[in-house]
Amino acid sequence: MGAVKIWNANEVAEEARENCSSEIHSSHITVDSSLSLPQMIPLIIELCKDLFKKWSNLDESRFSIETISGGITNLLLKVSVQEENGNNTCMTVRLYGPNTEYVINRERELQAIGYLSAAGFGAKLLGVFGNGMVQSFINARTLTPSDMKMPKLAAEIAKQLHKFHQVEIPGSKEPQLWIDMFKFFDKASTLKFDDIEKQKKYKEISFVEVHNEVVELKELTDLLNSPVVFAHNDLLSGNLMLNDDEGKLYFIDFEYGSYSYRGFDIGNHFNEYAGYDCDYSLYPTKDEQYHFFRHYLAPEKPNEVSEKDLEVLYVEANTFMLASHLYWALWALIQAKMSPIDFDYLGYYFLRYEEYTKQKEKCLWLARSYLSASRVE
Repeated sequence: MGAVKIWNANEVAEEARENCSSEIHSSHITVDSSLSLPQMIPLIIELCKDLFKKWSNLDESRFSIETISGGITNLLLKVSVQEENGNNTCMTVRLYGPNTEYVINRERELQAIGYLSAAGFGAKLLGVFGNGMVQSFINARTLTPSDMKMPKLAAEIAKQLHKFHQVEIPGSKEPQLWIDMFKFFDKASTLKFDDIEKQKKYKEISFVEVHNEVVELKELTDLLNSPVVFAHNDLLSGNLMLNDDEGKLYFIDFEYGSYSYRGFDIGNHFNEYAGYDCDYSLYPTKDEQYHFFRHYLAPEKPNEVSEKDLEVLYVEANTFMLASHLYWALWALIQAKMSPIDFDYLGYYFLRYEEYTKQKEKCLWLARSYLSASRVE
């Protein structure tokens, strides 16, 4: 791609070693995520022994490793360790996908995890290594897209998101959405594919048009003055877990987390109702959105939220929903070039951009009508 890597996993691990608390361990070991599980197991055991010195003399038979999930950016493994005292400890090892440093700021992620964990979100960070991290194991199931639409769960997600948005992360609070978007654009617009068919498809994209769309949308959303919060930015069903017995909901995977706009975090979440098949007919109705907004704005008294506050958030979410399509469309182009994972990222770009085009007129009219009415008031 001709670009210099902005984030380096080994440098992040070294910085964590220097700055982390005594509870967080660090190792320079890297594990090739493209290996088969049988090939990977001895490397994972070596990693665990290097990270946690108390296990350095344990026999390999005391380690049990299984795959939890393999997403389109990460590989998750469950490691169970039978300690000498008879205790059984479970952890999650997350291996970053190859080249994900092109689209993810690992330093930002690691900084945020500690504060989010202290606030009760996600798994506890136990260790970092060359191309991944180790966290406590969450005993829960991953939600499905249809789960998110259920009124009771939608209300709980909204309540948790309200709490999430209250977390303070030290450092700059400058919103990163458009900074990241233009960074993605610069990379995505200068690619060259070795595959002839991919290159032909890529050449169909008008980057002048895409750039104009991004600029126009940024200018409009700036007028909405959506509150700036520390946002998850990737609240899809795969990043939500539920312990059905306890009724406890977990937000996980904060790798795209940053200071951003509340409207983007919510609008992006609503887009994820479409699921992995991108069935946007499942996008929440206005009534479903208002149900979510009531529990987000006033978790303790959802029925007391004013119509005005509901309207404001409705406009924000459904305008920033467009930004979500552009963001993940550009992200997909970079992944199409950089990721070795067998996923049709190029096709995903066109799915997201086409949905943006389909929804644009209606959503921009909504925002402009709201802004015009606000000026009259």
